[in-house]
Amino acid sequence: MSSDFEGYEQDFAVLTAEITSKIGRVPKLSPDEKKQMVANVEKQLEEAKELLEQMDLEVREIPSQSRGMYTSRMRSYKQEMGKLETDFKRSRIAYSDEVRNELLGDDGNSSENQRAHLLDNTERLERSSRRLEAGYQIAVETEQIGQEMLENLSHDREKIQRARERLRETDANLGKSSRILTGMLRR
Repeated sequence: MSSDFEGYEQDFAVLTAEITSKIGRVPKLSPDEKKQMVANVEKQLEEAKELLEQMDLEVREIPSQSRGMYTSRMRSYKQEMGKLETDFKRSRIAYSDEVRNELLGDDGNSSENQRAHLLDNTERLERSSRRLEAGYQIAVETEQIGQEMLENLSHDREKIQRARERLRETDANLGKSSRILTGMLRR
């Protein structure tokens, strides 16, 4: 059983080495060769996944006392497979960007245009930021003025209430003195 596993291991090692080599060559190839290489690598990745599945089945059939070593090896092979898939995706993204540029007819001028466009957008953003900052300052100043006005109105209200209270007291005192004078006049 372990001999089958070791055979699968050797096949997996050879296949992953080939895939790694091909992934590294993808960016350097002509467009037609890249297309073929991408298809080839996809097939090999599928083969590698199938090998991993076969190895996993073999590990399950191994007696439990010696299974731990094989399980850890499987984990590392799965991690290696994940890394290969990630590398392949990155090379495909680079490849798809090149194909996109080729189809759209993008050349060096587009980067100049993009740069100019980005600079314009940056300037526009800075102007908008300055306007927002100025608007914020005006709002803060308006809030301060409003607070001061409310405080002044509060003080004026207190003064008016005190004056009204004094007026009531004076009115009451006048009423008292008027009764006293009326009483004095009657005597």
